Amino acid sequence: MSRRDFIAAASVAGLLPAVTGTTLADTTQSASTMWAPAKALDAAMDDAVASGRIVGTSVVAAQNGNIVYQRAAGFKDREAREPAGIDDVFRLASMTKPIVCVTALALVDAGRLTIDDPVTRWLPDFRPKLTDGRQPIITIRHLLTHTAGLGYGFLEPEDGSYHRLKISDGLDRSGLSLGENVARIASAPLLFEPGTAWHYSVAIDVLGAVIEQVTGTTLAQAVRAIVTGPLGMTSVDFIASAARPPATPYGDASPEPVRMTEPFTLKFGRSGIVYSPARAFDEAAFFSGGVGMVGTAHDYLRFAEAMRTGGPGIIRPETVAAMTQNAIGDLQVSAGPGFGWGLGVQILLDPAKAGSPVTAGAWNWSGVYGTNFWVDPAKATSVVVLTNTAVAGMTGEFPLAIRRAVYAA
Repeated sequence: MSRRDFIAAASVAGLLPAVTGTTLADTTQSASTMWAPAKALDAAMDDAVASGRIVGTSVVAAQNGNIVYQRAAGFKDREAREPAGIDDVFRLASMTKPIVCVTALALVDAGRLTIDDPVTRWLPDFRPKLTDGRQPIITIRHLLTHTAGLGYGFLEPEDGSYHRLKISDGLDRSGLSLGENVARIASAPLLFEPGTAWHYSVAIDVLGAVIEQVTGTTLAQAVRAIVTGPLGMTSVDFIASAARPPATPYGDASPEPVRMTEPFTLKFGRSGIVYSPARAFDEAAFFSGGVGMVGTAHDYLRFAEAMRTGGPGIIRPETVAAMTQNAIGDLQVSAGPGFGWGLGVQILLDPAKAGSPVTAGAWNWSGVYGTNFWVDPAKATSVVVLTNTAVAGMTGEFPLAIRRAVYAA
């Protein structure tokens, strides 16, 4: 089925909203605007670039439905002295996850999927076991909330089961199909009884395989038809365009970030992450629902704002509300006290406990290529911060400085 045919078929089946895009009024008049936090944001970006923490970055913010800040700093390609641009494409890594989760939730809204479906309804062979041999039921809810008992290779020691089984985290060029990788995930022992703990994981890659079964098409086609196409997110896809390549990626190092090789290993978590920058152009690579997409800050802002305003034409307001509220009770997430998890995004529950300047009720996520975003419903504000520097653009001083700048005014 062609992309156009699938979009038409999805529309007829009631899977697609009757929208053609999300319009954000652009009230910016220059690189920096009269928005109160603008000067502080400029300073945070300039300091990060001048200090060498970040090579290049693109930041876009909206408030009350208007773009109030947009600026790029640093380099798209440092060695070529190519400056970063506001419409540069970046590797989104785990900022892919919320988009794929919304795709699944749209299928729930359309009655094609239920949140408490066992995964085996759609993937009959996906039956991972606990270490005692028991085979518990894993549901779509468990996948969305990272409570399925699955893991990530970089979160375990180098002799862990995900490494031994050569499970791909979606960032490398494994040569596996999505089905083959999901089979390997199913063969790894579960870390805990589903629903009893939270652990960041490849769950959204498994969810991507479920979406393929529900829609009868590829994950890329389903996401494009259900979310990115209707929102006009033309740059956001699983395959980068050779005519519009993503910013050159760099990895944290001292005294300055180093240009990524192919492949590139960065120590992170309990072991490390193997990056393959060329994967973004590899049409044979499986579509990773967890980390596979590329896109611009402007286009990602369309998604963030659509969800902030109730998911018009994509998912129901009630579904957005469920997605952006804590769905895991008192279970602890890796970010520490003050945070919870919804149906695909992290939720800020207690700013004081979290040590965050952001308002309670805000939701966010980030990516290991150096990206992050957050939505603050109470302030009617969405901010997208994309960099080409892993992982300094995702965690540490730079993202915290950006948040402080926005809330200091």
